[in-house]
Amino acid sequence: MKTVSGYPRSSVHMSVSKAPPHPPTSHLALPPSSSSSSAPSSSATSPSVAAPPPSPVKISMQEHFAINVCPGPILPIPQISDFFPRFHDYPCTPPPPREKKILKEETFNGVTGGFKDGERRAENEGDKEEVFDSDDEDTYLGTLEFTLLFDQDNNCLHCTIHKAKGLKAMDSNGLADPYVKLHLLPGASKANKLRTKTLKNTLNPIWNETLVYHGITAADMTTKTLRLCVCDMDRLGRNEFIGEVRVALKKLKEGESKRYNMGLERIAQNKESNNQTVEQGAEEEERGRILVSLCYNTEKGCLLVGIIRCAHLAAMDSNGYSDPFVKIILQPDMGKKSKYKTSVKKKTLNPEFNEEFSYEVSLDQLAKKTLEISVWDYDLGMSNDFIGGVELGINASGQRLRHWFDCLKNKGKKVEYWHTLTQQGAPSNDKPD
Repeated sequence: MKTVSGYPRSSVHMSVSKAPPHPPTSHLALPPSSSSSSAPSSSATSPSVAAPPPSPVKISMQEHFAINVCPGPILPIPQISDFFPRFHDYPCTPPPPREKKILKEETFNGVTGGFKDGERRAENEGDKEEVFDSDDEDTYLGTLEFTLLFDQDNNCLHCTIHKAKGLKAMDSNGLADPYVKLHLLPGASKANKLRTKTLKNTLNPIWNETLVYHGITAADMTTKTLRLCVCDMDRLGRNEFIGEVRVALKKLKEGESKRYNMGLERIAQNKESNNQTVEQGAEEEERGRILVSLCYNTEKGCLLVGIIRCAHLAAMDSNGYSDPFVKIILQPDMGKKSKYKTSVKKKTLNPEFNEEFSYEVSLDQLAKKTLEISVWDYDLGMSNDFIGGVELGINASGQRLRHWFDCLKNKGKKVEYWHTLTQQGAPSNDKPD
């Protein structure tokens, strides 16, 4: 009889179809029943009646699997958990050690020797855990390639994010959804924050995206540091931090386009806390900046004041942003014609207005006047919050006075200057406008 895996083919049935030979000699035969014992007596009395055929022999499950089983030691069947060990919260008995086969000799780093199966597997698992699962500072996080260009004429810093390579996998599918976030340090984080688009399911993203910081002066380039963070976006939870690089802007020359390819790293916690303290202090001092254009039109006899944009404004709302607008007043007060107000830009710290206002005033009178420009945060049904202001005129000093003189000297020419907003000129009682 042929067998499959050591068991008889007839094991699929629970009864034997053929009757056992007579007389029954096997120990598997059942004792004769009362019906079978009465059969000879009945046959003796009535010989014409044939005896009923014997019933099939029935055996138990244990007896069935004991048929034709070769004796020998029972070896444990290897389990999948033997090859992929897991950590348990409860103590468990380790699996019995398996026979370790000696592999052929191989050469690694110039050393020749044999490796056992268990030793080689453990070594490889340790390497994988160190590269991909370790959170130490020495873990490889990837590289970021970008270009920086400082345009001093327009007071702009152009940051072109090219690509990243070999990022650390952050999602369960072994990939990530990376984006790059930029900060200028020291300074208010949200006011200085720019970010690229998010690329899905990749560890080698290519952005080729240019982000521009406005209102950056030559003095800023000597004191500011650019921080570029690579993060993984998670729709269901918090975005995960992958790594960052930092560049001191004082190393960047004016008009020079410099390309960087730097490895991502994680800054120590103590250094990060110190930077946050510096940022908070800078946020308290600096309220933001505003770009203003002045032009005196001799043909119409008027002063054209242009509010172009603001940058790095202080956050006044609980969401970390502001709803800014700008008010312009020419002093001494000339009535309703001397007061103007821009539109409100919602939820931004870097608004762009591009609005222009006209004051009809002669050149002789303009030399004696003062232009007051203030930036406010709009609050519906409540008093508007004062963010910062700047005054231009004959009584100003520094760059503000220079801007005013350049406007009076260069008639018919538009002169643009960036000015730092201060708390000077803040009203004691803010009334809703």
